[in-house]
Amino acid sequence: APTIDVLSTSGRGHYVFIAHIDTAPFDNNELRLALKHALNREEMVEKILQGYGSVGNDMPINAAYPLFDQEIPQREFNLEKAAEHYKKSGHDGSPIVLRVADGAFPGAVDAAALFQQSAQAAGIPLEIKREPNDGYWSEVWMKKDVAATRWNERPADQALHEIYLSTAKWNESYYKDKKLDAMLGDARRELDFDKRKAIYVAAQEHLLETAGTLIPYTVTKLIGVSSRVSNLDEVKNDAVRWHMITVE
Repeated sequence: APTIDVLSTSGRGHYVFIAHIDTAPFDNNELRLALKHALNREEMVEKILQGYGSVGNDMPINAAYPLFDQEIPQREFNLEKAAEHYKKSGHDGSPIVLRVADGAFPGAVDAAALFQQSAQAAGIPLEIKREPNDGYWSEVWMKKDVAATRWNERPADQALHEIYLSTAKWNESYYKDKKLDAMLGDARRELDFDKRKAIYVAAQEHLLETAGTLIPYTVTKLIGVSSRVSNLDEVKNDAVRWHMITVE
């Protein structure tokens, strides 16, 4: 549309494949690491989002957050590491069933298909079961061992507490870790921003290596603006900030 301009900004919502780590065989971290290294995130961003997104890093805090630390290494797609971790896991080779639905997150079904291909290239027997949208959130999410899910924008502290705290109602991967619980508590009590950020960064690094969360990508937020609008200052993640807008 010639009268519309499109602005973009990094999104804070993240899209997830989760495994229940209180249930065998996903209580084995070697198996979880195998799946994480078998996830070709760059391919998903390119083929599913046409570049309008960014790769995920198996933790909920990305570059759109002030608490993000760019020094945390990005987990790379690595078939050799995936195969190595899978062998170490001692998994019996039975199918790992990933349940997805169109409504789980944008591109979930296609992302699962790409995941299946890359996992099989590493010798991991990933099987996709497509579920109906109707009843997905009541019958599949938090009920089945491996599934797709999504989280919309939340402040970093809220996201970490709602998804990963041992006592959280929506702890969808059934992740219970006393070390993480203690770090989140310490972070909330710390008033110095730099010290608090250091604790949150340590918590993110801990999640990266231990959680049952695989985050393939986050989606870029696109905002349509009439070309008649000028002096639009900037696009923020939580809102569009307007300063002295002029409409011609």
